[in-house]
Amino acid sequence: MKKRRVLFLCSHNSARSQMAEGLLRSLYGDRYDAFSAGTQATFVQPLAIQALKEIGVDISHHRSKSLQEFVGKPFYVVVTVCDSAKEACPFFPGAKKQLHQDFPDPTDVRGTPEERLNAFREARDQLKKWIARTFAPS
Repeated sequence: MKKRRVLFLCSHNSARSQMAEGLLRSLYGDRYDAFSAGTQATFVQPLAIQALKEIGVDISHHRSKSLQEFVGKPFYVVVTVCDSAKEACPFFPGAKKQLHQDFPDPTDVRGTPEERLNAFREARDQLKKWIARTFAPS
């Protein structure tokens, strides 16, 4: 069976899209090839790496990538995981399908280190539930 290619898009490719990529690979890597990018590439948030590591998913080797790296490449589905990415990229050439689900940005949370980590855990858990509902085998 040929794997279907999925691209997760966000603003900075630092947290939500990175976590979604790692989660899809972990949950359904036998069915999907997952990728992520941002409308602007920055860096992978250490708290995103830590939150996924807690559930056995390693994204420490990921790097932040620009959307431009994927333009013109075919994808089964392109998923925007934040409203600003959807606005910046309402149509992705080469995508058979486009999906959108806005998830709160854990990088916006200010507070103690534990409060900030909890925001990443919440984002991780929301993404995992959505991915399981959306990509689970029928």
